[in-house]
Amino acid sequence: QVQLVESGGGLVQAGGSLRLSCAASGRTFSSYTMGWFRQAPGKEREFVATINWSGSNTYYADSVKGRFTISRDNAKNTVYLQMNSLKPEDTAVYYCAATMGSRWYLVEQYDYWGQGTQVTVSS
Repeated sequence: QVQLVESGGGLVQAGGSLRLSCAASGRTFSSYTMGWFRQAPGKEREFVATINWSGSNTYYADSVKGRFTISRDNAKNTVYLQMNSLKPEDTAVYYCAATMGSRWYLVEQYDYWGQGTQVTVSS
C-alpha cells in the first residue's frame, strides 16, 4: 500500500504560480512512477505530468508543457508540481498518483491516488 497526500492548492490570479506537493508513505516510494492528474467540473480526469522512479524522465500534457515542472525527492518521499503562468483553464482538482506500469498517461494505469487538492485560477 502507498498513501498519498496532496497539498499546496489554492486560489491564484491568472499568471501566478503555485507549487503542489504530494507526500507518500507506505511501500517504497522510489520504486514508483509518479503522476499528476487533474479533473475540472463536468470533465474527465486528465493526465498532466509524470516522472519516473529516478527523476531522469518526465513527460507533460501539451496543455501544460513549458509552464509546469514535475520533480521528486526520494529522500523525502515527495513529488512536486511547480505551476507557473497559470490560466483560468488550469482550474481543477489536482491528484497525484503512483504506478509501476508503463502506460503512465492512462488514469487506469495508476494503483494509488491521493485525495486531491483544489486549484482555482481567477481571470
